[in-house]
Amino acid sequence: MDWHHPQWLAVAILTLLLCTADAFLTLTLLEQGANEANPFMERFVGGSALVFAMVKMGLTSGGIVMLILLAQVRLFGRIPVSFLLYAVLFGYTALVGYEFWLLGVLLDPT
Repeated sequence: MDWHHPQWLAVAILTLLLCTADAFLTLTLLEQGANEANPFMERFVGGSALVFAMVKMGLTSGGIVMLILLAQVRLFGRIPVSFLLYAVLFGYTALVGYEFWLLGVLLDPT
């Protein structure tokens, strides 16, 4: 049986919570007239919100699981894969912060 450090559970949960926030904020911003910047996800945004959310969460959770399974491996013999888990978490944190800023700009009455 594999055992993974408990910190990866915390990183995974935080990343998936931020991914969920990103999905809701993306749909909210699109309703306000914004455009999807990610060309891959743009295909799914135009249709059903449920399909968009399922694809987004599926890709993110699958990627997180793979990164956790490979957390002890080093990329190119130097960079620990676990570093990528933190990078994804930081990326989602920055993205959600940016989306909140965009939402403030779009909803500003002045």
